[in-house]
Amino acid sequence: MDGPLDRRPDGLRVRVRLTPNAGRAGVRGLKADAAGVCRVDATVTAAPEKGKANAALVKLLARQWGVAKSDLSVVSGTTDRNKVLMVAGDPDALWDRLNRWVAGLEQA
Repeated sequence: MDGPLDRRPDGLRVRVRLTPNAGRAGVRGLKADAAGVCRVDATVTAAPEKGKANAALVKLLARQWGVAKSDLSVVSGTTDRNKVLMVAGDPDALWDRLNRWVAGLEQA
C-alpha cells in the first residue's frame, strides 16, 4: 500500500478520509479503502454543511503540520468523505516533514 502523499511541483497532495460530526476532532491514523488506497483518517466536530467540515479539517491539519491555513486547500472531494488536499510550498521540505508525520501514525 502506498502512503497518502503525492509530490507535486508546487507542493504535496494528501489523501484524507474525513468523518464529520464526530465527538472530537483529531487524526486517528491511516486507513486503506477497498481498492487499497491509503488515506489519513481524520475526524472533525463540525457538520458537513456549507463547507464547515472542510474548514475544520484544514484548521486541524494546518495546526498538526505547522503550515498556514492559507497553504491548504481541498482540491477534490469537497462534498465527499474522501478528499484530496493540496499543501502549497516547497515539495522537498514538505515531503520530509509530512513523511515523518505519517510515519508516526498507526494504520487503522
